[in-house]
Amino acid sequence: MLAVCLAACESDLRVVPSTVEWMEWPAEVPVAQPFTVRLLVSRPGCFQGVYKPGITADQSAVTFAPYFLVKNTTPILCLPEAQPVDIYYADLDTVGTAPGLQADFARTFEMRAAASVYAPTAPLTAANLPVRTYGEVTVRLTNPDNSRRSAGGFASKFVDNLGCARLLPAGAIAPGSSYVLEDQADTAFSYGFVRGYIHDAATPVCGQSRVFELLSRN
Repeated sequence: MLAVCLAACESDLRVVPSTVEWMEWPAEVPVAQPFTVRLLVSRPGCFQGVYKPGITADQSAVTFAPYFLVKNTTPILCLPEAQPVDIYYADLDTVGTAPGLQADFARTFEMRAAASVYAPTAPLTAANLPVRTYGEVTVRLTNPDNSRRSAGGFASKFVDNLGCARLLPAGAIAPGSSYVLEDQADTAFSYGFVRGYIHDAATPVCGQSRVFELLSRN
């Protein structure tokens, strides 16, 4: 990251750190094999620069610290004359590749990312951003279970026109972005930072076999 900042300082670009609002990844992966991670990343204001995922890994975790390279002449805040076509209302929905994780036995690594503390907002300064744990990935030497995808981040619950409770990741507006909650009786959750996994339910819920199992929220 330091090298990127130095390079940006010598050009007409500036580094604008961002946050991960939502993350999805395989619950289990083979040892030393890279794997893909879906990310919903907050955008830096009205106009966009070049996105960089900022991926690192060590013996305990995979960490995403995304940022954008933005022209110095680009305003971060929306100016009054900004046209609607210039404004991005949704997060950047993208995919990153996590490096293969080494292990001599089956074990877990944390999945972490730069995050908002209370609510999804795009940071306006280069101040240090808090890093949150979105969940864990299990590394197996053989035969990882491919039936589940872990997920975590900011999300809200809503009830659709069929009366089914759904979870919607923050910043997602594309059709089909929400997931049917496996526990339709959960009335306590409305919005927050959640962890869980996406899998095929033994019995369809609201006509959907692919559902979200909510494990924790805060």
